Amino acid sequence: MLPLSSDALRQRLRSFASRAQPLRILLTLGSLMAVCSYTGHTDAVIPLFLGAIASALAETDDSWRGRLRAQLVTLACFAVLSFSVEALFGRPVLFIAGLAFAAFWLTMLGAVEARYKAIAYATLILAMYATLGIENQSAHGHDRGRESLLLLAGAAWYGVFSVLWCAAFPAQPVQARLVTLFTVLGNFLRFKASLFEPLRGIDIEQKRLSLAQLNAEVVTELNAAKESIFRRIGARAPTGRISRYRGLYLIAQDVHERASSSHDDYNALADAFFHSDLLYRCQRVLGLQGLACQRLASSIARREPFEVGEETVQALADLRGAIEHERTRAITPERLALLASVEALARNLAQLDGQLAGASQPSARAGRTEMGLFNRSPRSWRDAVERVRRQLTPRSPLFRHALRLAIALAVGYGVMHLIHPAQGYWILLTTLFVCQQTFGDTVSRMGQRITGTALGVVAGWALLQLFPQPLVQSVIAVVAGVLFFATRATRYLLATAAMTLLVLMCFNQVGDSGLLLVPRLVDTAIGSVIAGLAVLLVLPHWQARRINELAATAMRSHAGYLRRIVEQYGTGPRDHLDYRLARRNDHNADAALSTAVSDMFREPGYVRPRAGIALRFLIRSHTLLSYLSALGAHRAALPDSPHMAVLRDAAEAAAAALDALAGGLQGGAIGDGPATEPAVRAALAAAVAPAGDAGAAERTIHTELALVWLQIDALRIHAREWLQPDDDAAPATEGA
Repeated sequence: MLPLSSDALRQRLRSFASRAQPLRILLTLGSLMAVCSYTGHTDAVIPLFLGAIASALAETDDSWRGRLRAQLVTLACFAVLSFSVEALFGRPVLFIAGLAFAAFWLTMLGAVEARYKAIAYATLILAMYATLGIENQSAHGHDRGRESLLLLAGAAWYGVFSVLWCAAFPAQPVQARLVTLFTVLGNFLRFKASLFEPLRGIDIEQKRLSLAQLNAEVVTELNAAKESIFRRIGARAPTGRISRYRGLYLIAQDVHERASSSHDDYNALADAFFHSDLLYRCQRVLGLQGLACQRLASSIARREPFEVGEETVQALADLRGAIEHERTRAITPERLALLASVEALARNLAQLDGQLAGASQPSARAGRTEMGLFNRSPRSWRDAVERVRRQLTPRSPLFRHALRLAIALAVGYGVMHLIHPAQGYWILLTTLFVCQQTFGDTVSRMGQRITGTALGVVAGWALLQLFPQPLVQSVIAVVAGVLFFATRATRYLLATAAMTLLVLMCFNQVGDSGLLLVPRLVDTAIGSVIAGLAVLLVLPHWQARRINELAATAMRSHAGYLRRIVEQYGTGPRDHLDYRLARRNDHNADAALSTAVSDMFREPGYVRPRAGIALRFLIRSHTLLSYLSALGAHRAALPDSPHMAVLRDAAEAAAAALDALAGGLQGGAIGDGPATEPAVRAALAAAVAPAGDAGAAERTIHTELALVWLQIDALRIHAREWLQPDDDAAPATEGA
């Protein structure tokens, strides 16, 4: 075997470091198991392991300083709740009152930010682990006070590895986020390319819906990458790799805007150029740019220079040649107008390629001078309290979930005392894990939790029979813990099976875990059913009740984005923070609406009789966003002229119409728009852009604004259908 080169060795180490949390769990559980086995205190394995697992569940992406502060807060929360559980354990009324109180307010802490949400959830889990440990220790005659100390020791030991890892690999989480971001961005571009097939009869609406769902994934990854970068730089100017990673993130934002843009109706393009290879040329360029994004992801993962490649350059040249050839054949005004849209698309694709080429620069600045990021974290304790206070209303999904979880745990505790099952606190733990904020997620967790537990029980029984040696069982427990953290975000069923296996192996160190097999299954089933009934019966917050609010937010975000774009047609393109924030808010609102509509289709049919209308509204809203993105992609400083005045009036009227539509959605009645709208739209329809290359930008703006108004008309129709169902409403024209 040939020895590894230094580059190959570094690559192996980077690959090793990228598997961050499972490796930290391996080090933590492995060292704890080794110490307990060496000292003969195998009875301490269970609380130490459970404390370490709870600490890992509280972990969020952060710098080492932030992680240290979060770890200290986590340990303080763990200490308060574990000692409270210990004090109230033998007093049923006080215990369940305290647990329900803690469940409600800890869940409400999720309103502050993701870091506190993770800490609060892990604290509740640790409370459940404390009940399991106290029950087990009492059965073996051990002192209760020792249980809380061991839980905290396990949590602190994992915290040591977590903080040291963050200090040793400060940029690795950002690198991993960017790899995922450019991978999903590549998927988005490649799917977008499928819209350019010059085929008749394609279901464009279905493709638009799939594109909206993919866009939500891209938005999620953009937000995660931004938070990961910001936690490491704060208000400081970044240096080293973090500086480059910030530049890559901003490139991803620009690529996303250009990739999201649409320049005309895809069906009209397919009909006009059905016998031409023009759209195939567009499709090829987009597909190659999608592959380039994924190659960029690979180069980030390997920490190697990004090579742009010549394929896209040649494909763009071929596209320009096809446009010139088509110009000689376009003889009707309609065909010339559509060809102008394809030319605008070609310019956009060329600029997108230039953005990707900027990723090959060491700093990845791509000519930017303004690279600030917006801080969404609470500025003070008063701000944090205000965020929680705003959620203290029955209209808030978080409030409903917090109250629902508290009631579900109280019911579970009552059921446990009613039937007195062995190891009955598994019921509460299962309820805590399964009860989610949405109905669809809860039902999905129910099935996976029960199936995963059954799989883990069967595997545990088989392994206990095959390997009765305590040392082998200890190794299996550690491996199961690693598997849990490697799969919990993507394969919950397998993660549940792994955790069940870990528990069985650990309990077998101090007793006969075979006695837990049937109770574990029964308790899991009971806890899952309680969680399912809670989300169905206790303040159910069906997505249909949220659509008005989310749709109104999306409309207002569209209006804000449009106004920021129009400003820059006077001042010239500047990617300053205000512009990027308006763009990000609009995409966030679109993603939130997309997620809500998707969740709606996972709910019972009787609570969503008009889900089809919501789906059509989402498609129109996302289509509108794609036209706004095209306007943003073509920003340029244009001189004042009568035609530009008409375009600015039309854009401002469209923004006002979107604001009015948002107000109508929240007020329950959709009006006809501002009084000046008919005159402004008539002026837009009658306006003629200057001829020649000088008027190309104005013609693009004119086309996009006309398409924006078509979508506003369609959105009004669907909004009226949603508020006042009308089966005779005429279908709107599809735009692309």
